[in-house]
Amino acid sequence: MFVSIALEHPHEHYTNLDVIQGKVALRVPNPTNVSSIVVKLEGESRTRLLAPIHPNRPDKQRPVLEIHKFLYRTQVVWPEHARPEDLVNNPKASFTINAGSFEYPFQFKIPLNTSCQQTNSPISTVSFSNAIPEFAKTPTQHIKATLPPSLSGFPGEAEIRYFVKVTVNRPQFFKENPRSTANFTFLPIEPPRPEKADGEAYARRQHQFLENAPMVAADKKAGFFDRKSSTNSPPKSPTTGSVPPRVTIDARLPNPAVLTSNQDIPLRLLVKNVSERAKNIYLQMLQIQLIGYTKVRAHEVARTESNSWILCSFSNMAIPIGSPTDAVDTEVPINAEYWSGKPIPNTVPPTFTTCNLSRFYEVEVRVGIGYGSYKHGEDQLVVLSLRLPVKVYSGIAPPMALLEASLTGEPGKLNPPTLNVPPTQQQPPHTPTTPTHGGFGNSGGGFSGQPVQPQAAAPGYDEAPPPSYEEAIGHDLPPINGYRGSYQPPPVPDDAPSLSGEKRR
Repeated sequence: MFVSIALEHPHEHYTNLDVIQGKVALRVPNPTNVSSIVVKLEGESRTRLLAPIHPNRPDKQRPVLEIHKFLYRTQVVWPEHARPEDLVNNPKASFTINAGSFEYPFQFKIPLNTSCQQTNSPISTVSFSNAIPEFAKTPTQHIKATLPPSLSGFPGEAEIRYFVKVTVNRPQFFKENPRSTANFTFLPIEPPRPEKADGEAYARRQHQFLENAPMVAADKKAGFFDRKSSTNSPPKSPTTGSVPPRVTIDARLPNPAVLTSNQDIPLRLLVKNVSERAKNIYLQMLQIQLIGYTKVRAHEVARTESNSWILCSFSNMAIPIGSPTDAVDTEVPINAEYWSGKPIPNTVPPTFTTCNLSRFYEVEVRVGIGYGSYKHGEDQLVVLSLRLPVKVYSGIAPPMALLEASLTGEPGKLNPPTLNVPPTQQQPPHTPTTPTHGGFGNSGGGFSGQPVQPQAAAPGYDEAPPPSYEEAIGHDLPPINGYRGSYQPPPVPDDAPSLSGEKRR
């Protein structure tokens, strides 16, 4: 008996409210007994970390594995009109399938939010590392939030995967149940945005130059004693008698600071005269990069991984900024053409928070400016780093009907879902400090982000919980018909360890 599953791919990736459909192909060489053919839509988040070294066993580190099955939908495609609860009540039932080839269509609608299920299957809670089985403990902390994006790039440590799996259940205990799996990429819809930006979020750095700094070239011509005396002498005062020349550099983004995948960064860079100056200021180098922080947690063990994507990088630019005749407090913008046309890469997942994984971002802008001259050895080159915490959105806007239903609700139904609408009040300036991020609580955005406390009796793996208000609303909404962008998580090498215990193809 051979079974395979094939998905119809109308899109490069799927998102919330999409209908994912396909066919199961079954080839039976001889008549055989089968209990059922079940298709499952699943999404899971797996993390694996090494616990700290125990003093009594310094030569061995215990791996800790945590698995969350946050998406689980089932459909019985054979026998026809059978329900999952019927199979649970009568697990020994069997039916005879004649020899031949058969096809069974199926379809699922992808929901909005996560709904962690308690897994009782030992197959789902075991992983293999170097042919040694590792078992995951039952997780006790769950977060209800928008479904997270597919995540890779951390082989053997963390992954978020979505797949459709078919299982042919046979009544004989000694016979293997044939299975087949089809993976797909998922990119969630973004949280609702405010109608207009409320000011700007910014990072600011200030620097003071020396008006009459000793030149390196002149020092090379001087003798040993002359050079020593020149370096120890204090800098001369400016000819104007005013304070030494100072400038500030601002990196500004619309507030709230949100970047969109596959789109340019809406950045403004401004250079401001804080005091009078007698010489030119030159832009010598510019680098803009996006830094992502992934918080990985496996029960009591946690660590933070970082990635970076360089959006633009220039050096030896020697471009004058403004003029020495500019008045104090004059702001001169740096040309946005340097970073326009360089969108956020499609390998960057949006900001998210789920039970054991979360992703946060910062934008780092490094500006190199020189004073007096752009020649090497004669300029006063300084590189200023500015950092801004940002959120990355997928660019897939939620349908208006969902937003209206979420904000208003309907009489006689459950309470409306809590949308994490970005704040409208003015945000304080962001100054370059050591990056800090929130934990695994309500910080990932989406249609809900509230921790769910463990219940005394967790539902069984095959028991479907009652639909939430968001699911009831989403069930009646059509699939997203608009901009989807592109999302291509980095491929996983074939020889990389698999957290799911399955062989990579």
